Amino acid sequence: MIFDEVRAGGCLSYLVGCPETCSAVLIDPELSQVDRYLALAARAGLRFHYIVDTHTHPDHFSAAHELSRRLEVPTVMHRASLAPYVDVRVDDGETIIAGRLRLRVVHTPGHTDDSICLVLPDRVLTGDTLLRRGTGRTDLPTGDPEALYESLFGRLLHLDDALAVHPAHDYKGMPVSTLGQEKAENPRLQQRDRTAFLAQMHALSLEMPQHLTEALRTNRTGGKTVAQLLDEAASRISFMSMEEVRERVTTGDRSLVILDVRERDAYDAGHVPGARHLPRGQLELRVDKELPDPTARILTYCEFGKISTLAAATLRAMGYTRAVALDGGIKAWREGDYPLERTSAGG
Repeated sequence: MIFDEVRAGGCLSYLVGCPETCSAVLIDPELSQVDRYLALAARAGLRFHYIVDTHTHPDHFSAAHELSRRLEVPTVMHRASLAPYVDVRVDDGETIIAGRLRLRVVHTPGHTDDSICLVLPDRVLTGDTLLRRGTGRTDLPTGDPEALYESLFGRLLHLDDALAVHPAHDYKGMPVSTLGQEKAENPRLQQRDRTAFLAQMHALSLEMPQHLTEALRTNRTGGKTVAQLLDEAASRISFMSMEEVRERVTTGDRSLVILDVRERDAYDAGHVPGARHLPRGQLELRVDKELPDPTARILTYCEFGKISTLAAATLRAMGYTRAVALDGGIKAWREGDYPLERTSAGG
């Protein structure tokens, strides 16, 4: 068996392969590591048969939908998952087969209601149900400390003590452990009394994940992250450097239409000399009146360069094929001591 662990910060994902049949399963992929997974599979001569998420991740962006779409490989999750893009919905006691690989599904709700663990002959992929020297939290959407208690003490910890534990997260760089070691040394598993365990979980005071709302939105729906939207927009346009724009402003080049897509107060406080004001939120509604010539060369800019990238891509989609975005934003323009113009409203 081929077994590769991929770490992205505290997130862990796993490539499990069968060298005899060149089959592989990818578990809990993270969106920023897509190219890495593909390279690992190619290097080992493996073909993905399934992409598995052990639960709906609330703290990072799953790559399951992206990889499933790109590779035409089915996505697997528990039947309780709300994600509409899931192709194979599994339940407790079922088995995922890829070549000679057999991954047995154990439903372990608690961290989320759709949490599963995957059992292999010598190891168990525990998702966020059981961590090394910890457990998954239960204070996020669909979390339930009572369900976690049952999943741990009624199911997972009844498996073979010799099974190696491979969780979906490890923020402390803990070495690989076994179920037997976790039973003996994991602080959260020492409270075997139900009431004491629940009190322990309720007493935890943990920070909310940084991207909680966006992660749940994208992972539950298959929607796109902001980073994906920006990457897609950037791939459809070109950019102009601040030095080039300054040169054109300085020489009075009227062939370049400069659009400030920020809100009015930001524009008034300081903008590129000669720039017109057209907020991003009004772009589609006002563009025909403001820019009657679709052949014009248009440069968009905003505070940090992100909204202007989306704006330039929108303009190109609407037929303004010469639209470009400033490489950087007005913040970098200010800090570079490039010329600014202010209106009376901005002082």
